Amino acid sequence: MTAKRMRRWLPAGVETALHYQRADLLPDLRAGLVVTALLIPAGMGYAQVAGLPPQSGLYATIVPLLAYALLGPSRILVLGPDSALAPIIAAAILPLALGDDARAIALAGLLAIMVGAILLLGGVLRLGFVTDLLSKPIRVGYLNAVALIVIISQVPKLLGFSIESGSPFGDVVAIVEGIAAGEVQPLAVAFGVVSLAVILVLTWLRSPVPGVLVAVVGATALTAILGLADVLPVVGALPQGLPAPALGGLEWADVAALALPAAGIALVAFTDTAVLSRTLAARRGETVSGSQEMAAIGAANVATGFLGGFPISASASRTPVAEQAGARTQLTGVVGAVLILAFMLLVPGLTGFLPSATLAAVVIAAAARLIDVHGFRRLVRMDRVDAFLSLASFLGVLVFGVLAGIAVAIGLSLLAFVNQAWRPYRAELGRVKGLRGYHDLSRYPDGERIPGLVIVRFDAPLFFANGGIFEDFVRSRVKAAGPGIRTVILAAEPITDIDTTAIDELVELDDWLASRDIRLVLAEMKDPVVDVLRDYGLTKRFTPDRFAPTVGAAVDDVTGRLRGDIEGTKWEEEPDDERDE
Repeated sequence: MTAKRMRRWLPAGVETALHYQRADLLPDLRAGLVVTALLIPAGMGYAQVAGLPPQSGLYATIVPLLAYALLGPSRILVLGPDSALAPIIAAAILPLALGDDARAIALAGLLAIMVGAILLLGGVLRLGFVTDLLSKPIRVGYLNAVALIVIISQVPKLLGFSIESGSPFGDVVAIVEGIAAGEVQPLAVAFGVVSLAVILVLTWLRSPVPGVLVAVVGATALTAILGLADVLPVVGALPQGLPAPALGGLEWADVAALALPAAGIALVAFTDTAVLSRTLAARRGETVSGSQEMAAIGAANVATGFLGGFPISASASRTPVAEQAGARTQLTGVVGAVLILAFMLLVPGLTGFLPSATLAAVVIAAAARLIDVHGFRRLVRMDRVDAFLSLASFLGVLVFGVLAGIAVAIGLSLLAFVNQAWRPYRAELGRVKGLRGYHDLSRYPDGERIPGLVIVRFDAPLFFANGGIFEDFVRSRVKAAGPGIRTVILAAEPITDIDTTAIDELVELDDWLASRDIRLVLAEMKDPVVDVLRDYGLTKRFTPDRFAPTVGAAVDDVTGRLRGDIEGTKWEEEPDDERDE
């Protein structure tokens, strides 16, 4: 096996390490340090939302970061506990745990292993193609919605109070009620607003020192020096302990009970990660294999399940922080994992001085970078259907949640595709003075039909839904051309496939034309489509003389036959290899 072929089997992280650039080291270290300030409180917080102790969230951060750094195809994707998964995890495990924390941890680990197994199987079976359904309009709408959801969720912390709600609209109502009730803490607002301003200004100035790092370190130091930890909402101290197996007391009945939630979480995790991964890759001029991404997320979930964690996916808030801080490779995740371990062992109380408002400012600044208003405006200018799909994805995620919102947008995309194939663009072609080839007469009003001929083009595969439309269109063009038509030429290059229903429609059309002494000629038909006609037993009907390599060749042949009957009309002959435009 050659060295090149061997490299194909190497994990993505090993491949990156073998070709690591020294210039990437400082940006990766810096980004790892910056993102750690967000990984710690986010992991602890989402663990509590999932009904688990805070340290489970840190284990579910450390282990996936290391596993994905080794196996993941995306160079800067940050994995860990996720806000979309935490409520599903809680709903799945808490009724089975019956208030026992140790059993809840074991069930969460089992759930992560099951989610990982599903994703690993999907990666092996190369089911990552489902990301092809996540078109650019869907990704733009999805990320805009996720960014808005994240920003709304952080506003209460920025204002110094907390809320309980399960939807973005509920959060907005709760925020307004909190403000009206006088729950806003001016000191927290001051820390949050100043931190946000520092991040934005230093980003705008392209400072070599990340604004996130300046804001976090400055706010933590100021809180400690002024003794404000007792009067200001803070993140809190880190729990101690290292990731370790915690799967005791499980039964096969637990596997059966968690099967459906595991399938749902796997779908949410992969869909969420796939959108973010593809968007980041496109932004960096890279490509990511959906199947490889699926397998890597699966492996990360299995690993964290065995070591005291719970199901995870990509983070739409922490990944932009890493990108903004200059992350270039998977080393950023490794640095983050190592620093979390170091903090847990050496200075667990340090985060007890980090204001929650500053952390909220970091998240808001990061989420704001996901918003792509310009991209949506371009969709509006370029394609109203794509703009509608993007808006549907945006509203779907806001109203129904991440998974349901994306499902709605994908469904609309499929409907738009079917509609486009069902009623595709179709045209009658003719001569245009001064232009070579054969052109759409609806676009060139001064164009003319060739006497005795009708040339038509149908820009889609022929299948059961559009076969009748195709037949009706050809008939209408023949009738509009009036008497004297002896040949219909079908410019068949855009027809990439034909099913049995459409073949019947084609035969009916041919019979209808033959009853009027009109011959149907198929020009530029692709060989695979010709093979379908042959397999259907139509070689006697559509003999070789009824196929032409180009529209020009078909016109030459027909006009040559009709020249004796068309007196006083002269057409400049075109080369046989000329194609219709």
